Amino acid sequence: MSLHQFFLILRARYQLALLISVSVVVAALVVSWLLPRQYTAQTAVLVDLRTPDPVAGGSQAGMVAPSYLATQVDIITGDRVAQRVVSMLKLDENSELRQRWLAATEGRGSLQAWLAGSLQKRLDVRPARESNVINISYKGGDAESTAQIVNAFAQAYLDTNLALKTEPARIYAEWFDEQAKSSRSKLEEAQSRLSDYQQKAGIVTSDERLDYETAKLGSISSQLTDVQVATTDSQSKRNVRSDSVAEVMDSALINGLKADIGRMEAKVQETSINLGPNHPQLQRMQSELAALRQRLGTETRSISASINTAYQVGKDRERELLAAVATQKSRVLRINKDRDELNVYRRDVEAAQRAYDEVSKNASQTRLQSLTNQTNVVRLNTALEPLAPSSPKTLLNLLIAAFAGTLLGIAWVLLLEFANRRVRSVEDITHILDVPVLGRISRGPMALSKNSPPRLSGPGRLALGAIKLGNGKTV
Repeated sequence: MSLHQFFLILRARYQLALLISVSVVVAALVVSWLLPRQYTAQTAVLVDLRTPDPVAGGSQAGMVAPSYLATQVDIITGDRVAQRVVSMLKLDENSELRQRWLAATEGRGSLQAWLAGSLQKRLDVRPARESNVINISYKGGDAESTAQIVNAFAQAYLDTNLALKTEPARIYAEWFDEQAKSSRSKLEEAQSRLSDYQQKAGIVTSDERLDYETAKLGSISSQLTDVQVATTDSQSKRNVRSDSVAEVMDSALINGLKADIGRMEAKVQETSINLGPNHPQLQRMQSELAALRQRLGTETRSISASINTAYQVGKDRERELLAAVATQKSRVLRINKDRDELNVYRRDVEAAQRAYDEVSKNASQTRLQSLTNQTNVVRLNTALEPLAPSSPKTLLNLLIAAFAGTLLGIAWVLLLEFANRRVRSVEDITHILDVPVLGRISRGPMALSKNSPPRLSGPGRLALGAIKLGNGKTV
């Protein structure tokens, strides 16, 4: 079908199409007038992701903002917020609503859940584009109650948001309190074990005591070394001749006696040459020489005896010092062992102290979080009672009805045309009869009336076209 054919059909049946279009518009007008008036109230909340937590000190990352806002939308449209609205407005105490619930459910289920579901059906929550604002709107049949309900939803969301933040913190705070008590008990037990061990081992300040005992061991070891050196020297002097000992050779008395003996021997030798062997003077000198030699031997033996005595005393002292060193070593080793065990107990105390401090810190932080009354959500406005209904929108409905009625009228005209096809143009003859058109006889421009007989369209010429009869039919 060409556009020309379409307009010919539409011109022929325009009254029917117009009637259908007007009927649809009138029907839309009547329906819009009969539909109950609906009012929409709206409020908005701001979710500030940059506000740091006053206790934890952290803030929401920018990359999780879309998912965070989607979560907040789910919370607002959730059952918890809706049931809180029911409790805030005391809708479950309304006798009329209770009767509706009984009629709809026959008393099955929960009245509060049924009311919450009814509120959720009329609730519309949408986050604003490219911002952290969430718009909350509610549609109802009464303007005043609609504003009250949407404001209640906003407040219930704030309360729920705060509860979702504080309830886990309160549960964690209780758990951390129990852990803090347990950690404190473990710390007290570790400190008690450390104190008992210190009293048992007699340790007051282990480091100073160990330093003293170590210094004492060093002093005894040094004394032992000196005694061992002296004893070794005495032993070496015992193994040589007495007159070659350094003490003997360095003794002034011994050297004096040797000098006297040397002079007396010279005198005796000289006297023995001048006098006879039995001369009294020679015998006296020989007696004096013998006495000097005896005295030299006595002095030499005395020095040797003192060296031997010093050796014996050194050996005894060496044995005493060896025993003292062994005893002191055992004491130092025992102190080291006690200190190691003490360090074990001390590390247990330190570990228990760290655990207790960490648990106490977390307990304090969660306790503060459970007591907070601030959230990162702020109400931007309060919904006012709407002055005009939001639906039905009469003008919009009429425009839609006019458009739909026009389409319906055109469709109905085309349906009737195809059901009873008429010849309205040359194209229709060609299409229906499938024969070529040789000429067209039409009414001339000078025709006086509608019933004037047709004539050729030109002088002596046959114009191509259809034959249009006086009754309006074309063949």
